[in-house]
Amino acid sequence: MDLSYEAKYHQLEERHWWFAGRRDAVFDIIQGLKLPSEAAILEIGCSGGPLLQRLRASGYTDVTGVDVSTAAIELAQARGVPNVTVMDGAALAFSSSSFDLVIASDVLEHIENESRALQEWVRVLQPGGQLLVFVPAHNYLWSAHDVVNHHFRRYSRLSLVRGLAAAGLRVQRSSFWNVALYFPVALVRLVARLLRGRPTTTSLAGTTGDLRQLPGLANYTLLSWIRLENWLLRRIDMPLGVSVFALAQKPFS
Repeated sequence: MDLSYEAKYHQLEERHWWFAGRRDAVFDIIQGLKLPSEAAILEIGCSGGPLLQRLRASGYTDVTGVDVSTAAIELAQARGVPNVTVMDGAALAFSSSSFDLVIASDVLEHIENESRALQEWVRVLQPGGQLLVFVPAHNYLWSAHDVVNHHFRRYSRLSLVRGLAAAGLRVQRSSFWNVALYFPVALVRLVARLLRGRPTTTSLAGTTGDLRQLPGLANYTLLSWIRLENWLLRRIDMPLGVSVFALAQKPFS
């Protein structure tokens, strides 16, 4: 992602409603797996480590994080997060069958060679291990936010499921996430596309995409709404949303 955007990202990732809400959703899904406390967990794209901190605080004892950004890993270390390393998510320096769970939230869309990345993630999973992936949804929602984040693609539910299946995984669950913002985001982005066309890198110098600090009440309101959606997500799959996720398992044989 652009350096100016990354700096803003790290400033906001702990409390901004989007990051906090998605982190809650990821954590809820992990808790639902009922993994033992000693399960080996890897977060790819751990950023400054807020999810790792939460996992450790919840009793998970074998948690590892990697990120391609040196600044992100330095921040995680400054926050006291152990066992974090600068590493390319598509070329992992771990032995095969090392982890019971691999988490990748908004990572896959940053990697040009999707199949190579998924093969690596499958390689480091134990047989029977699980992969949890969140990605941005719908190509027609492409915007300046995707450009400054250096995304290669957005996903449909079907394209994500097919990619995981092609990597040899058995998809256990897939759903959209963040229904609340789907309609306003779709309206704003489609109107912008009609007026200005598809955004490009050269047309977006200095932009920070959709990442902005909101007043406290607005941030709290949006986070409360997302947490309500997350509560529903424990019970049902969502038919649409701004993001899409899948949980898949590596076969035992």
